[in-house]
Amino acid sequence: MEQIRIKTSRSCEFLDITSSIENVVRKSGVKSGICYVFVPHTTAGVTINENADPDVVKDIIMELDKIVPLKDNYLHAEGNSAAHVKSSIIGCSQEVIIEENSLKLGTWQSLFFCEFDGPRSRSVWVKVMGS
Repeated sequence: MEQIRIKTSRSCEFLDITSSIENVVRKSGVKSGICYVFVPHTTAGVTINENADPDVVKDIIMELDKIVPLKDNYLHAEGNSAAHVKSSIIGCSQEVIIEENSLKLGTWQSLFFCEFDGPRSRSVWVKVMGS
């Protein structure tokens, strides 16, 4: 397992972590298998989506803000309930097939670390398993 360190700069942002994950896969030497990506935070997540047009990420964030507003009479006293809900919607893990020592993502796909309670220092855990 490897840990990738991330520093976010905004309260809500999606950071492309594909190249960092690819580096872990290449370093592992695994030719065929699975790459597990896990975010060990309750106010962050990880998703796979389009990276060709930055408006896609902006649209996702905009819609999440509509679905889960920052202030909405939440009971959690810490003031970051919206971040917890968004993390649960997006999820904290992804699995990607590895073939020929490379992630098998679609043409437009990238892995994104999703910050919902930043700015913060974060971690992403990556486990590569070969068959």
